[in-house]
Amino acid sequence: MESVFATLAHFSISVGPALLMFAAFALVFGGLRLIRTGGDRKKGVLMLVCAAVFVANVMIWTL
Repeated sequence: MESVFATLAHFSISVGPALLMFAAFALVFGGLRLIRTGGDRKKGVLMLVCAAVFVANVMIWTL
């Protein structure tokens, strides 16, 4: 049973940063689109801030 947990932990450590980077790119794209089209600018800025936090987390985890 411990090997299952070790495998899941290793999988999440190796795949987690990649998923966060995909999410960050999607947030940047969506945030810029909201800001540029004149939609809800506050949500667009918050999406950009969230993307910056995701990128910072990945940088911290991979150093």
